[in-house]
Amino acid sequence: MMRSLLVRGMLAGLIAGVLATLFAYFFGEPSVETAIGLEGTAAHSHHDTGAQDPAAHDPAAHEPAPAEEEELVTRGVQSTVGLLTGVGLYGVAVGGLFSLAFAFVYGRLGILRPRVTAALLAGGAFVVVFLVPFLKYPANPPAVGQAGTIGSRTSLYFGFVALSLLIGILAAAFGRKLADKLGAWRGGLIASGGYVVLIAVAAALLPSIDEVPAEFPGSTLWTFRLASVGTQVVLWTVLGLAFGALSEKALTEKSLVRKDA
Repeated sequence: MMRSLLVRGMLAGLIAGVLATLFAYFFGEPSVETAIGLEGTAAHSHHDTGAQDPAAHDPAAHEPAPAEEEELVTRGVQSTVGLLTGVGLYGVAVGGLFSLAFAFVYGRLGILRPRVTAALLAGGAFVVVFLVPFLKYPANPPAVGQAGTIGSRTSLYFGFVALSLLIGILAAAFGRKLADKLGAWRGGLIASGGYVVLIAVAAALLPSIDEVPAEFPGSTLWTFRLASVGTQVVLWTVLGLAFGALSEKALTEKSLVRKDA
């Protein structure tokens, strides 16, 4: 049965990845194109003002600049096939992990149908794995951020994701125990409150990153980040609904077979 759930999870992840790609293409790529254009304009302006730089009087400065390296992958391929490949593979991987998490929590959250369990799990995963880390370290479009800090920014983001996931798992386990004593509603509220408090303390202790140039258009930044959130909303919503639909029939049939036996 575990293998069957894994296959269904990866299939649901693939469906979610395709739909998330379509959303990202239509709503996210325009802001990416704008940011890339701004980056090119800034670099061109810097090159044009080079004559005012004292270093321009250096004989070495008059040597011909090396030819620009040819793009291995064109922007057109990146925004279509590359985007579909990246988001699609991400969706398949997340779908596989989602099926494992579902197999662990199914039946442990009370008497809930597979569709409901999958929907609740997808909603919780969206908040813990994406939304909370995003609020601390939001995504930035091209031309935003310093090249020398890419490694540290990446480490901080994924470290915060892991921390949020760990606190979320502990809160869920604690809430399940409280539910037996105080009821599902009170237990869930206390566990959720504990998660919020702990993750808020962690976010306050971790360093903040603000590398957005003052001249960068706020509308472009807002559109890009809104599209990033929307892409993840589509991914997790479709994943939860698709996996619930694909798994419910199999789990229901298995339950009926056990009763007949």
